[in-house]
Amino acid sequence: MRSYFWFLLICLLISCAKSVEEKKTFSEEKTSTPSEETELSSQKRVDKKVKSNPVTQIKADPNELKSLPDATLVDITKYSDEFTLNIKYATSDNFLKTAVYDCAACYVRAPVAVALIKANNELMKLGYRLQFFDCYRPHSVQKKMWEIFPKPGYVANPRGGSIHNKGAAVDLTITTLEGLPIDMGSAYDHFGWESHHAYANLIDEVKQHRTLLKETMLAFDFKTIRTEWWHYNYVGGRRYPISDFKWNCTEDEE
Repeated sequence: MRSYFWFLLICLLISCAKSVEEKKTFSEEKTSTPSEETELSSQKRVDKKVKSNPVTQIKADPNELKSLPDATLVDITKYSDEFTLNIKYATSDNFLKTAVYDCAACYVRAPVAVALIKANNELMKLGYRLQFFDCYRPHSVQKKMWEIFPKPGYVANPRGGSIHNKGAAVDLTITTLEGLPIDMGSAYDHFGWESHHAYANLIDEVKQHRTLLKETMLAFDFKTIRTEWWHYNYVGGRRYPISDFKWNCTEDEE
């Protein structure tokens, strides 16, 4: 009888120990460490940011741009191969003297892409085409540019951001249909009087080139800024959010 009592006691102790171990294991599975919680929180913020700045890289008919959500960022070269790219900030050939993009690309909001394609089609009838120097610019790149050259008038303060950060501004010029450069009177990002729209000490040919670019862009819902013949803002572009989306260089190079 006494041995039976001890047998029951031992079984009871074993059962209790197993129950405590199971509860401990369950608790460990449900509890995240502080670093894990931080990582999860960070991932949620990233996911939220990506969703708020949708991007498409699908090669498609330009007409499909009109059916995309208004704020969608698109690679304009996926919808037209009639443009040429000369993205200066992907090289050291710029006033910063260093590359701030990992690779060249031209992203803009969907309605901006529609307007640019229309403007380019009009120019092509006259024997010209658009060439892009800069398009959408990630906000983190804006900060990097400000660190290198913190001078308003040359670089927009990232605190308020640039229309480039909203995907609604482009820096561009015109070339021949073969892609040969056209004389515009000053180099891109030349911050002197020669780059102002009102500057008149130019040969007639240059004046005609600037007038052609300006009138075409104004006709398709863009507006100028006083000091840069190459810079155009899309009308209503300020309504878009500042974005820090970064394009995938590997995919763009394929």
